[in-house]
Amino acid sequence: MRTVHGPAGPTLVYPWYDGDLLNHATVHGADRSGLTRFQQLPLPQVEEALDAILDAHLAVSAAGLVAVGLYDGCFLYDFSAGRMRLIDLDEYRPGPFLLDAERLPGSRRYMAPEEFVRGAVIDERTTVHLLGRTLHHLLDSPEGWRGNDDQRRVVDRATRAAPAARYSDVPALVGAWRRAGCRPGCPCRRSATP
Repeated sequence: MRTVHGPAGPTLVYPWYDGDLLNHATVHGADRSGLTRFQQLPLPQVEEALDAILDAHLAVSAAGLVAVGLYDGCFLYDFSAGRMRLIDLDEYRPGPFLLDAERLPGSRRYMAPEEFVRGAVIDERTTVHLLGRTLHHLLDSPEGWRGNDDQRRVVDRATRAAPAARYSDVPALVGAWRRAGCRPGCPCRRSATP
């Protein structure tokens, strides 16, 4: 990636990657099937792609940043390579911060309730909500929820309306998610705390 500075401000230029966007609204032309194809992949492939998104946000959390405007139009999946890429990442801000506008930019389908309230605290719990919506959206399908019951409970907690009712931060969400997806008998199930 490189930055080009111009009269309107900086422009980020990303390298080209093959893949399909996982958002129907941002795809033009006849092939709008990226999300549908993704939702039909074997579950281990989907979970591996979700792990890539979560790993990126563990790094974001460690840097003290909060996600702003992340949604499924930022997810590019390369079906040939079986790889998820995050693209068109518009904004991450140092957090926590107070919302000084009527709302933050982003897709309503992913945004937490506090992102629409001037003066609200925007922090990691806001990113937790966004990631919970991401997990739900990418594990859902026209046939219904593809994850297990424990994963559904993690998503439900992550997307609660009240920030205090969510996971406290991204590492807590990721830990709960990975324990929930662990199959019986694997080491993470044995080491998971109740």
